[in-house]
Amino acid sequence: MVWRRDEYIAHMGFEYTGKEMFCELLGPLVGLKEEWQAQGATEEEISLFAFGWDSVMNVWICNDSAAMEGHSQFGARLGPISGIAPVVLEDNAEYRIVRDVLGRRTKLCKSSGTVPLPLEYPVKTMDDWQRIKPWYEYREDRVNREKLLSMKRQQEQGCLTIVGVLGGFDEPRQLMGEEELCVSFYEQPEMIEDMLGTFADTALRVLERVVEVLQVDCLFAHEDLAGKSGPLVGPKQIRQFILPYYRRIWDFLSSHGTTIFSQDSDGMIDPVIDDFLACGINASFPFEPGAGMDMVRTRKNYGRKLAIKGGIDKYALMGTKEEIRRELEYKMCGTMRGGGTIFCLDHRIPNGVPVENYRYYVRTGREILGLPVEQVGPFVWMGF
Repeated sequence: MVWRRDEYIAHMGFEYTGKEMFCELLGPLVGLKEEWQAQGATEEEISLFAFGWDSVMNVWICNDSAAMEGHSQFGARLGPISGIAPVVLEDNAEYRIVRDVLGRRTKLCKSSGTVPLPLEYPVKTMDDWQRIKPWYEYREDRVNREKLLSMKRQQEQGCLTIVGVLGGFDEPRQLMGEEELCVSFYEQPEMIEDMLGTFADTALRVLERVVEVLQVDCLFAHEDLAGKSGPLVGPKQIRQFILPYYRRIWDFLSSHGTTIFSQDSDGMIDPVIDDFLACGINASFPFEPGAGMDMVRTRKNYGRKLAIKGGIDKYALMGTKEEIRRELEYKMCGTMRGGGTIFCLDHRIPNGVPVENYRYYVRTGREILGLPVEQVGPFVWMGF
């Protein structure tokens, strides 16, 4: 079922719309298609069309990342404009090596990877950062007013509008790598502050022009800053570096009517939820049980302060039908209903999930939530 923009905004604001949202967050991992084909799945099932997932039609005003290629479909740009054209350096059956927009060599392992791995980084010192800083500074061609007007018409037809801001952790990581960045929080704090200050300065100048044309419904930050052992940044780093950056952008947009600030964190984030709430975050995903996250526990602890997307253990789908039902009954309990929750797997559908188990998961989840059991529709990526 396709939700209207106003329904989605109300739902994420903990208003009961008369229905629950059950969707697929990010789709399958590499290789699952071939597994399902061997098990007799139909093309409609492989495309996820057969499962008729809930979705909200959306339009990205900007979705900038250091790894992105091509921005012509967006109305605004917040990320690097380096003038470097991506070049394929090597391509074989096992992997592809590309020189990307930051001048990095990146490697994508075709058998398992969905995101290329940087093999080198452009920044180690303040001098390195000063050399590429102009890539992130404001320029007039960051805003395409005609495209924004087109997006406004889409919004008027029911599309949710989304601004993807550069991650306060993720973008410096793209420039430096995780180890160098984490050390630099201590050894080169002035450089990190200058990076985030530059990102914020540019974002505000761009967004001032965006809000002249249309309403921004959702601010989104991709971070992926945590794993099983916990976050790569602690409360001190978040409050010193990320909070001032986030708050400048969020305070501006929320003053112009934006109500959702969503963060993709991955991993165990319990130790820093309070700190990200202070940054303005009010929606988070994917709440991975494999990393120790429990969406029901989080809801009991934080109530209406934090909307939740994900949270259903993807690995439960490798078990028995009884185990799948037990997982769904726990996660789809009354505590989690009535708004503020988008029920979905906690990340991509992993290899090893039988198609019959996936069918059972969809049917059972719909039955528990009181949704129509049989419906079809295209899969819409809900990772925002």
